[in-house]
Amino acid sequence: MQHRIIVLGAGYSGAIAAGRLAKRLRREDVAITLVNAEPDFVERVRMHQLAVGQNLEPRPFSEMFAGTGVEVRIAKVTGVDVDRKTVALTDANGAEEREYDTLVYALGSGWNDQGVPGSTEHAHEIASRPGALRLRERLAGLDAGQRVVVVGGGLTGLEAATEIAEARPDLAVDLAAGGGLGDWLSPKGRRHVRKVVDGLGITVHEQATVTGVEADRVVTADGRSVPAAVTVWTTGFAVHPIAKATTLEVTDRGQIVVDGTMRSVSHPDVYAIGDAAMAMGAGDKPLRMSCASGTPMAWQAADAIAARLTGGKLPNTSLRYFNQCISLGRKEGLIQYVTADDRAVRAALTGRLAARYKELVCKGAAWGVANPTLGLPTRRRHVVADPARTADTTIRTPA
Repeated sequence: MQHRIIVLGAGYSGAIAAGRLAKRLRREDVAITLVNAEPDFVERVRMHQLAVGQNLEPRPFSEMFAGTGVEVRIAKVTGVDVDRKTVALTDANGAEEREYDTLVYALGSGWNDQGVPGSTEHAHEIASRPGALRLRERLAGLDAGQRVVVVGGGLTGLEAATEIAEARPDLAVDLAAGGGLGDWLSPKGRRHVRKVVDGLGITVHEQATVTGVEADRVVTADGRSVPAAVTVWTTGFAVHPIAKATTLEVTDRGQIVVDGTMRSVSHPDVYAIGDAAMAMGAGDKPLRMSCASGTPMAWQAADAIAARLTGGKLPNTSLRYFNQCISLGRKEGLIQYVTADDRAVRAALTGRLAARYKELVCKGAAWGVANPTLGLPTRRRHVVADPARTADTTIRTPA
């Protein structure tokens, strides 16, 4: 019988893992199924661009995985039973249950309203394509001079605020940051962000934790009231809730706890990657939710699964960071170089060159998903072992 591998979620992590497994393993030995609710790939790192009216290239999974041996199943995941080793799916034709031998859980995350009153009713999110499209329609209907408030001063907030301000210079754009503007960046990085933000006419509210959202304003913890025709919410991500409803060992946030090969510490036939996983990186620090984390996690998991199935050598690569890539509109960018554990160093690349660099990173990530079996590795091996029964002592958490 073929070894059944089911990958849940076809974001960057899930799609890359499915393609890498197809490159590593003989088709006659494995049945790889990639499950996703939408029929084409979403470039999540470009949702701020979609929101301001830019069109993104469609990438249907049916074309991307044609001829790879990966079955693409368009369906919503409604449940996972890790003790019975089944997943529950639903599509227009009804419900279905599928069994697996190895599960790769990559359902990712959505926006996090942080429990702030009014945020779900009145704020727009750009963590998903439907959310970005709703914001796109709302922005298109705004008249000159109306105010857009972006809540959240992290990477997503900076990218959203600068993209909106550049695309719609007729609007008034505010950014409400819980801390200082770019306070995690190097001095050079902070100076450049300030220069771009000021040049675009963005009003920044620092140390402004938003505690309430209304139809026409946001309210901060220190009593400030900021008028808003549109509020954009970018204060972090919430993990998909399915994992927390299983017997998997998860964190308080619902992330699956994994070892250095992305394998669940409680269920050896389950791997978790991307935002869905709690994995440790350099300095024994948790990897942050990002494409920069999800892609190497996908490589690690796919290579570990292939190694355990084929009797090969387990990967033990330490997962680390090199830089943070931030777009500041289409003309400006910032590449903040960081330590292995994601702390900013003095060096940073700024300006148009940084914007081009970020664009190349985005295009490269999309190309890797759109061409799942091109590039290395290309040698496919025969399955010789059951990974759930394989005992190994070589697993280590990256340090």
